[in-house]
Amino acid sequence: MKLWYSPRSPYARKCRIVAIERGVADRLELVTADLADPKSAQAIPNPLGKVPALLLDDGTLIIDSPLIAEHLDQMPGLPNLVPMEGPARRHATQLEAIADGICDAVVLANLERNRRDGERSETVKTQQLAKVERGLDLLERDAARLDGPVTIGHIALGCMLGYHEFRFGRDWRRTRPRLAAWYDAFARRPSMQETMPPEMKSA
Repeated sequence: MKLWYSPRSPYARKCRIVAIERGVADRLELVTADLADPKSAQAIPNPLGKVPALLLDDGTLIIDSPLIAEHLDQMPGLPNLVPMEGPARRHATQLEAIADGICDAVVLANLERNRRDGERSETVKTQQLAKVERGLDLLERDAARLDGPVTIGHIALGCMLGYHEFRFGRDWRRTRPRLAAWYDAFARRPSMQETMPPEMKSA
């Protein structure tokens, strides 16, 4: 299998962590993609030019991080990260959806912030950051529910918080101490350390 990824992409990082946590990372061939380079982006098998993209040995293409993560989770390996059914599955997948949704808003806010003068919309940036704030507040209120075995939701949350802190700093911690404490502990996992881009380590 080949996994196209960008080291800074929190969505691709999520898939890499799933592979590590499940013990199947040695079955992945990692292909780095530079999304700022048109030639590199065009080489990604995803026609949308996005990462992650997973190409199976039989030629099947899987795009979108939740689908890739689920495929990796169904491979024979260590205990599953996506519970099979019931409230546990709903909680894990909803936590993943919330974390990914916040991450979407962080990406859009950062893109808007970096547009050239005359093209930038402060309104759009403010709207996206408001989504981030509301999402983080929800996670802080529900921080007690983060205890327990690691799931796909925890991994998505850890990747999102790392990316958010990389792009917009540590101010989010001031009013979310329980979420910050959880992240600090989770970020010490070997899978998180192994997949952390150098820029995040020095941020």
